[in-house]
Amino acid sequence: MAKIIRRTYPLEFSIGLLLLIFLLADFLSFEIFDVRWHEIREGNGPILGMALSGIAVVIMALILWEEFLFPVRIKPNEDQVVFRNHFTKLKTQVLMYCVIPVIVVFIYFNYKIRHFPFFVWAGVCLISPVAGKLISGLKNYNDFLKLTNDAIEYKNNKKESVLRVSEIKEIILIKDEANFLCKVQVVMVNNNQVTIDLDEMELEAYYHTIEEFIKGHYKTLVK
Repeated sequence: MAKIIRRTYPLEFSIGLLLLIFLLADFLSFEIFDVRWHEIREGNGPILGMALSGIAVVIMALILWEEFLFPVRIKPNEDQVVFRNHFTKLKTQVLMYCVIPVIVVFIYFNYKIRHFPFFVWAGVCLISPVAGKLISGLKNYNDFLKLTNDAIEYKNNKKESVLRVSEIKEIILIKDEANFLCKVQVVMVNNNQVTIDLDEMELEAYYHTIEEFIKGHYKTLVK
């Protein structure tokens, strides 16, 4: 059975927060349309366009703020655990993202717009999910870290290796300025050193669990 190590937000909280984001984005979106405020109050404004712009912002938030939709799970057994990018999550995020350019193009060709505010809004909605999540997810699509009682196996872009525990001299856990585990340095009995760059593998959600597993299963090697 999969173990959840990061849950999604409670349903009521998620719905409430997303609704608040939508309403704020919908209200502020009149700036991107060439329309007067009194027209909107009279119901003659681009109501559909404003709603669509709010939906685009909500989709952007869902992609960037993964705690809304995507819990983090692992499937441990007694002697091994594998940490990796979630394929289903990434595919879902890409499909969700595809809706945003459709909305942007629809609004551009069907409404009178104020060009500068429109392109700022479109740029934020189009670029933020790509820069914030999708590029990293695609880049690390095949990366993984597998910890067993007998070996440490990993793949990070062009770097990959299988390190036998019997051949390891010591393991050094390297943390960042915020005291989060970011790298694992493995020193072999022949004094060769291998650095596993966890911070390049989109494994942030697993840092604590990885550290616990290493300290628990390789405690005589951890320095």
